[in-house]
Amino acid sequence: MTQRIIPITSANFIADRDLDTPLDWTAIFGNTHPLALEIGCGTGHFILEQALKHPEINFVAIDIYNKGCLKTCAKIDDAGIQNVRVMRVEARWLMERGLQTESLAAVYINCPDPWPKKRHRRRRLVNRDFMTSLAHYLVPGGDFFFSTDFDDYAEDVAEQIRNLIGYRNMLQSDWEHALTGYPISKYMQRFLDRGQPIYFIHHQRDQVVSRQELPALTVHRGFRIDWQKAEND
Repeated sequence: MTQRIIPITSANFIADRDLDTPLDWTAIFGNTHPLALEIGCGTGHFILEQALKHPEINFVAIDIYNKGCLKTCAKIDDAGIQNVRVMRVEARWLMERGLQTESLAAVYINCPDPWPKKRHRRRRLVNRDFMTSLAHYLVPGGDFFFSTDFDDYAEDVAEQIRNLIGYRNMLQSDWEHALTGYPISKYMQRFLDRGQPIYFIHHQRDQVVSRQELPALTVHRGFRIDWQKAEND
């Protein structure tokens, strides 16, 4: 069963996905502020709060679902803020086509689909290949935040990133159950209200390691990357 695609007319929505060169984010935002990316913005609760707290940062919020992008745009428009743009794209597609290397000051991934069945875990977004590639797009000292309500996913990400060149753990342990000042989405709050913990991981792109020292950049396409076939997913 497919979902009806609702046109998004918000001025804060970037609809063009036919990119031959990386997007000119300075022109899009009209300034040279640092650029941050939320992968999987849901309905926009996190990115709205983060953007209101940090007007000095430009935020790009992406999701693969039309309805989520629509609701995120509505929240941004209603708030009247100018430092968020929304795209309906897959993360690996955006990295490959829409971003320059060393262009992101921060990346946020909050409670992505955990694909709990073992036979589906290859579909998880955050894996070793993804993290290896992402390091090339973070500026030295850039932040990577990951949260999940699924303990196995937290363990998997912590193990993968622990042994990767180019990352430095900013926490006292592999993860914590709260980060001071970090916005809590409605999705996260549902689990917290049930007494179920959220696992937060925070690493930085190691400033001592140059991009030339990182493992080779290879963007591994996700199973949802073919937008011609998956437009109505």
